[in-house]
Amino acid sequence: MSGHSKWATIKHKKGKEDAKRGKLFSKLSRAITVAAREGGADAGMNIALANAVEKAKSYSMPKDNIERAIQRGAGGAGDAAFEAIVYEGYGPAGVAIIVEVLTDNRNRSAAEVRNIFSKHGGSLAQPGAVAWMFERRGSVVIDATKHGEDDVMTAAIEAGADDVVQDGDQFEVLTQPADLAAVRDVIEAAGIVFEQAELTMVPKSTVELDENDARKTMKIMDALEESDDVQEVYANFDIPEEILEALAG
Repeated sequence: MSGHSKWATIKHKKGKEDAKRGKLFSKLSRAITVAAREGGADAGMNIALANAVEKAKSYSMPKDNIERAIQRGAGGAGDAAFEAIVYEGYGPAGVAIIVEVLTDNRNRSAAEVRNIFSKHGGSLAQPGAVAWMFERRGSVVIDATKHGEDDVMTAAIEAGADDVVQDGDQFEVLTQPADLAAVRDVIEAAGIVFEQAELTMVPKSTVELDENDARKTMKIMDALEESDDVQEVYANFDIPEEILEALAG
């Protein structure tokens, strides 16, 4: 799972830089608005909204932007036609990929996602073809150079987390989706600073890639995430840390 979790951290750091361009904020705002419309404006009663808001905060999205997005959703204004679609496919070396989309034009999104897969040596698959290879989980990532294993394990156990995985210089605390907010709060109350806390798709097994296939995989991942309609991209690759950081850089 090292390649998966490490990529998530690198992507998060890149996202904070990309946020300055406004494109990421637009995606985050859309997710908040749709969540508020579908489940209500009270984040305490709407898990999807709470997670969308937490993710926006992790990318330093201004509070005013978040509140406006919630108000748009609660009032039924803006993004009214947006729907959530999940695409599944295969990348280079048989890497399984899940693409989550929010779109106001299903045909446009389908054509764009299909074109990206085709252009980068991948292929779309039928619904369910790769979804079974992943589990929806809550993930809290902590810098292992700042917090010791005993402290993280103690907080995770107290919070009722499912597992703690160490990968190099980071810990990943895994939870059931509905428990993410509660586990995150307990960890924070214990004085542990986390780098990110979000819902994710964790692969049950991974495909180890050499540098050549890793380079191809990063290209298709970047292309998918650059798409305006794409909200999230998950994959089951495993790339050695030094190669992954070199390519991400």
